[in-house]
Amino acid sequence: MAKYTKRADDYSKWYNEIIERADLAEHSDVRGCMVIKPYGYAIWENMKSILDDKFKKAGHSNAYFPIFIPKSYLNKEAQHVDGFAKECAVVTHYRLKNTEDGKLSVDPDAKLEEELIVRPTSETIIWNSFKNWIQSYRDLPLKINQWANVVRWEMRTRLFLRTSEFLWQEGHTAHAKEAEAIKEAEQMLHVYADFAEQYMGMPVIKGTKTEAERFAGAIETFCIEALMQDGKALQAGTSHFLGQNFAKAFDVKFADKEGKLEHVWATSWGVSTRLIGGLIMTHSDDEGLVLPPKLAPIQVAIIPIFKTEEQLAAITEKVDALKQALSEKGISVKFDDDENRRPGWKFAEYEAKGVPVRVAIGPRDLENQKAEVARRDNKTKEVVDWNGIEDYIEKLLNDIQDNLINRAKEFRAEKTTSVDTYEEFKKVLNEKGGFISAHWDGTKESELKIKEETKATIRCIPLDSVKEEGTCIYSGKPSTQRVLFAKAY
Repeated sequence: MAKYTKRADDYSKWYNEIIERADLAEHSDVRGCMVIKPYGYAIWENMKSILDDKFKKAGHSNAYFPIFIPKSYLNKEAQHVDGFAKECAVVTHYRLKNTEDGKLSVDPDAKLEEELIVRPTSETIIWNSFKNWIQSYRDLPLKINQWANVVRWEMRTRLFLRTSEFLWQEGHTAHAKEAEAIKEAEQMLHVYADFAEQYMGMPVIKGTKTEAERFAGAIETFCIEALMQDGKALQAGTSHFLGQNFAKAFDVKFADKEGKLEHVWATSWGVSTRLIGGLIMTHSDDEGLVLPPKLAPIQVAIIPIFKTEEQLAAITEKVDALKQALSEKGISVKFDDDENRRPGWKFAEYEAKGVPVRVAIGPRDLENQKAEVARRDNKTKEVVDWNGIEDYIEKLLNDIQDNLINRAKEFRAEKTTSVDTYEEFKKVLNEKGGFISAHWDGTKESELKIKEETKATIRCIPLDSVKEEGTCIYSGKPSTQRVLFAKAY
């Protein structure tokens, strides 16, 4: 049996091995890009389905915009282009040609008149369309969402967490009033937070970013921040109030009820396949992936224990009724009757894949009208009466979902520390990690100095932060509230 790295020994290696063992993804031959394998993509599809339903209920419609963005579009919003310039992939030619040695090369005669940027985010090309879609107050609010891939050329990549190409959704909305746009940005933040906690079992802190950490071109960036098991923070989703910056850059105006032309107010918001990385690092253990039932592609794996075809036939007949009963409850089931794999191998496989519940049933269980039921989150087993087992499993799945969020909340509470001095800050950061609540004077200078000296950043200014007089841990200047620091992915 292969020997795998323990989480406590090498967290980074452990994380990569979890992905490999669960068959979620692999590195591709294209530098910095990944192949999301069927099981990993099934998790993303579950996430996508739930979020898409939430977006539509909030009044958003899906659309699709080009992956190529004219360079001149990015130049229209100065802060925006500065924020993404170093990560942009650029298309300069549109044709290849055969060389004398039979290889392909770029045709120098096929140079584009204007270079195209491979989509790092879509604000500019979407607002160019909004200019044609919005004429009157009757056209507002305009609420669009796009499911797409984006490219941000990363030098250091990590599966799901940071790759040169990744999948995401990006919402873009236009409003008649500033207050409406701010309310929209806040609403979507709460949608993300609810999804993270209720479905992923990943507790998050809702807050705003500092000016230095805001999205390029935003007036305000709202975020959800989660804490991983190694004590590092993960930015799990962001929602931006863009003010009128993009409306002015692309001259998007509407006639109000009095006929007066006004620039619209904007938001954008998004989450990505980075959420899968967060899911892995929030719950998994040394035995493999641990998945919350609400997102697991397979919620229940049923494994028959048999020696003869007759025994398998009898077990299958019994299990078919259970599969039907669970299916009617909306529970996904896999009956693994593969005769080429031994039960022990299957047990290890479903454990590594994080399947929440495993049911084992053999001839003796049939006689006794019982089955062994194992739960993945705490690795306990129980022999259960077959009569009513579908209700037992349904309740067990709910218990597992609750246990995962509660366990993660307890971990976060243990790893959240308030400090009042810079020395204490550095000691906690190096010895304990996690979220550190500390006073900050509100200046970029102090924020950047702390980052340079410790590699910790201000993850957010919590929305529920209480005003509290204090002194900045770095400068000693007056401070009105605490903010959350952490090292982050």
